[in-house]
Amino acid sequence: METTNAQNQNIQVQNPEIIVAGQNVKVMKNPGLAAVASFFFSGLGQIYNGEIVKGMLLICIQVINVFLCFILIGFITYPVTWAYGIYDAYKTAEKLNNRV
Repeated sequence: METTNAQNQNIQVQNPEIIVAGQNVKVMKNPGLAAVASFFFSGLGQIYNGEIVKGMLLICIQVINVFLCFILIGFITYPVTWAYGIYDAYKTAEKLNNRV
């Protein structure tokens, strides 16, 4: 089921490969590190995974959410966006590692 969902969601991040001793070696992403990075700073896990635009978008959304805290709605939107960022960073790193 997970592979079907991964195929349906067109992830536009390419897992970089490096050439070592004449062979292509796939660079693995650590899902735990991606989640922890997003835990401490929203969007950082996405940037670690190579999704620069999504990471910068999450950072901008969280800045807006901080200002929304002054009118109280930010107390709802900030943790929701924060939790999404952690979950997305973890799942994206797993999907990148499962690609062949």
